[in-house]
Amino acid sequence: MTISSGSISTGLDGSPESAPTGEERRAASTGGREHGGGRTDRPGGGHIRRGLRRAGSPLLSVLAFGLVLFALVAPAKVAHLTPAGLVRIPAEGVLGVALLLLLPSRARRVVAVAGGVPLGLLAIVKLVDLGFDAVLARPFNLVYDWSLLSAGVEFLHTSIGRAGAVATVAGVVLLACGVLALMTLALLRLTRLVTRHRRAAAGAAGALGVAWVICALLGAQLVPGVPVAALAYDRVLQVPTSLADREAFAARLADDAYANVPGEHLLTALRGKDVIVAFVESYGRDAIENPDFAPGVGAVLADAERRLRAAGFSARSAFLTSPTSGGGSWYAHATLLSGVWVDHQQRYADLVASDRLTLNRAFRKAGWRTVGVMPGIHRDWPEGAFYGYDRVYAARDLGYRGPGFTWGTIPDQYTLAAFQRFERDRAGRTPVMAEIPLVSSHAPWTPVPRLLDWDKLGDGSVYHSVRRSAPGGQGSLDEVWSDVGRVRGEYRRSVEYSLAGLLSYVETYGDDDLVVVFLGDHQPAPIITGFGASRDVPITILAKDPAVLDRISGWGWQEGLKPGPTAPVWPMDAFRDRFLAAFGSRPAR
Repeated sequence: MTISSGSISTGLDGSPESAPTGEERRAASTGGREHGGGRTDRPGGGHIRRGLRRAGSPLLSVLAFGLVLFALVAPAKVAHLTPAGLVRIPAEGVLGVALLLLLPSRARRVVAVAGGVPLGLLAIVKLVDLGFDAVLARPFNLVYDWSLLSAGVEFLHTSIGRAGAVATVAGVVLLACGVLALMTLALLRLTRLVTRHRRAAAGAAGALGVAWVICALLGAQLVPGVPVAALAYDRVLQVPTSLADREAFAARLADDAYANVPGEHLLTALRGKDVIVAFVESYGRDAIENPDFAPGVGAVLADAERRLRAAGFSARSAFLTSPTSGGGSWYAHATLLSGVWVDHQQRYADLVASDRLTLNRAFRKAGWRTVGVMPGIHRDWPEGAFYGYDRVYAARDLGYRGPGFTWGTIPDQYTLAAFQRFERDRAGRTPVMAEIPLVSSHAPWTPVPRLLDWDKLGDGSVYHSVRRSAPGGQGSLDEVWSDVGRVRGEYRRSVEYSLAGLLSYVETYGDDDLVVVFLGDHQPAPIITGFGASRDVPITILAKDPAVLDRISGWGWQEGLKPGPTAPVWPMDAFRDRFLAAFGSRPAR
């Protein structure tokens, strides 16, 4: 090993470097001169290198400490990732130091190596937590959320192409491997520091242990919701709670007041009506209340309300609280249509494996033709059988021959025109109930199409010229997403487009026998709303026949297409039962 001024040069893991050979020592003492030959280094180069190693050793120790501390105390919310939010005492860290002081030398090294992998995995979970919070406004669920990783890959594939998705996944895998390796090296280095400074380490561990107990008893918090007495193991403690949730949810599924109601008693007040349930992607409360979006979105709603009122339509609006935010639209669809709260993938899987009565099934049971118009479905969708559709129109079934727009590829206006052509224009048909998710306002929100004349849509080929001229149409995702202000502007424009298209459809094709229920599925990601936004979404029922809205007069919903700040707020799972009760017979309990 290299000894200079009493110091020992070490690597990242704290192990001594190999000793220089006699020839290396001679070269250093002569400033690099050999046998009268040329100079291979500047005089004193060896001393400079040793000085740099000595200076770098404390820095590496600080980095190792920071890496381990992040794994143990990093919060699950981006908003808590502040200096105050990191001032925490990790119980596992204190116990780990005490254990290292008690173990013999060889056992300490084994424990450090063995602990590197689980601690590295914990760091990865913390990073995933922060990523989930940035997109979905919640932490990662260790039991139920693994399937969402594949959904994320599918989103990347659709948004940036196969090559970009593969490169991103490969980068993430390499990063994860790097975290595991670096965490092991960091623990080895800190282990050597602890044993080299046993007295100081023991004193610090004892003091921090006492402080942890006091803070835990007092519930001390520098940041609300982030206790100073940290316990990384609490992530593991959440697992039994998540597993117990299945039993409670199964009981909720079985408790269905409408399961055995005869079809002739269901939805009697809507007989003869075509009913559309439209989910507007990412149409959240912020879209109509946030000052960055409300003027533009509000103008679209106000203009449409004026035109629809002139055509004889009326509307009532309120808010629903969605089970999800930033993504997971299918949880919101399932919650609204089934009347049970679906906020993670296991609940969704259990729901679609059950025989729970959905709104779609209720309409089918009462004699309606039921269809799902799904422009965002690009693969087989076996879950569709649960909802009770007579027909599902996936993206490939809509006859679209235009270019892709955003994640959903097919512009909402074309989707609505295809529904009109395939279903409502058919001669001799029965009334139809359609579920239509409108996806033009799905992230990444660019490029946004523009509204066209309905009779010019054809097979969608016209959108090639629209795509080329669309704002953001020539810009890459990187260009748009490099500017948060531009992303927020594209979000606003996409919501304006989706709403304008739907309301133009009602104005163009609506009649006395059309009823439209449209709502947001969830709020957009925090990059749009900021952290701490509600999960409320607007909902509106729109009809020309006044008898329809008379049936919901007792709900207290506000008149018009835009709910005000004081409008009622229901949990989304309450809608199914209240809708069935308003438009049909109440079941006997």
